[in-house]
Amino acid sequence: MCFHLTGAITGSARREDDEVVHARSKTMKLSIIILCWNDLKVIGDCLQSIYATTHSTDFEVIVPDNGSTDGSIEFIQQNYPQVRIIENGKNLRFAKANNVGIRESRGEYVLILNPDTIIHEGTLDKIVRLADQHPEAGAFGCRVLNADGSYQGCIRPLPSIRSEWIAALHLNRLAHLSHWFEPGLYVDWKGETERTVGWLAGCFILFRADLLKSLGGFDEQFFYYHEDMDLCRRVWQAGYSILYTPDVSIIHLGGQSTSKRFPPIAFALDGQITRYRYFYKHHGRSGARHARTTILVSLLVRRISYGLLQLMSPNDHRKARLEHMRILFTWNLKVDPVRLVENGEEPDLGMNLPTRVVER
Repeated sequence: MCFHLTGAITGSARREDDEVVHARSKTMKLSIIILCWNDLKVIGDCLQSIYATTHSTDFEVIVPDNGSTDGSIEFIQQNYPQVRIIENGKNLRFAKANNVGIRESRGEYVLILNPDTIIHEGTLDKIVRLADQHPEAGAFGCRVLNADGSYQGCIRPLPSIRSEWIAALHLNRLAHLSHWFEPGLYVDWKGETERTVGWLAGCFILFRADLLKSLGGFDEQFFYYHEDMDLCRRVWQAGYSILYTPDVSIIHLGGQSTSKRFPPIAFALDGQITRYRYFYKHHGRSGARHARTTILVSLLVRRISYGLLQLMSPNDHRKARLEHMRILFTWNLKVDPVRLVENGEEPDLGMNLPTRVVER
């Protein structure tokens, strides 16, 4: 694949000899990778917050662009010429496009950052210092807030078949008695204290660059969802921990890059595929089949609950949700998760969803 580079990268016109590249890579502390796909409405505020709040860290910003047509590239070129833009020419999705940026990075640390985020004062300086102080950790996260300042809660333990069952059966409250019943989230912890965590959401993850590149970056089979979960799991498997700190924070607006651009059911079905791929990769064929059972049970319980509420107090929103769950249940009932992962076979529900991911 051919990548067209703009901004600080200009192809053959600005080739640097090996010694200069080596010297620059030694002095660069942080590479910030911001994937862009028609993010003109938010990426300007993101970039402004980075440059306004980072004072003691030598950093670069790399923007892999997935074929934006909304003027994002032109805006960055005009207002932030120091940003390195990599034009992918089409939508490579999250994992593959971020890997393009990771390969171009020169920093000791690599930050994966969403364009719909706002960096608070000193956040990047402080988290880099934290990383320097904790060589045992391979990835780092900070407090992620909603626009209203509330805690977003996107930091979770790694999932297991057990936690999937607990969530499906809505046994969450038992986690107050024992962590054994954790349903894939931290029930009694709201990000108030520093601690190691299972995985961090991809809106903000700081990695040691050497470790990240040795792991091959994101696994590109996870085109939506589970790519951050999978990579964090591999960090743990490599012998490193993942450290969270509440002392620094960002705002994550959320939903700007995906959910508003796809029909909800199309997005949900694509998420089901990567869910099966995750459990197949880390728990084998039986894990994928167990995951299917927990999904069906969870959807069945939710459909019954929503159905009863709809009978007592009908409304259009709940009706739409019930139809959404009906389609997901039917799809999961008919799918063979092993054949799906190994051969790409999935049930045909007779739906025309042209925006579903084609390249997998």
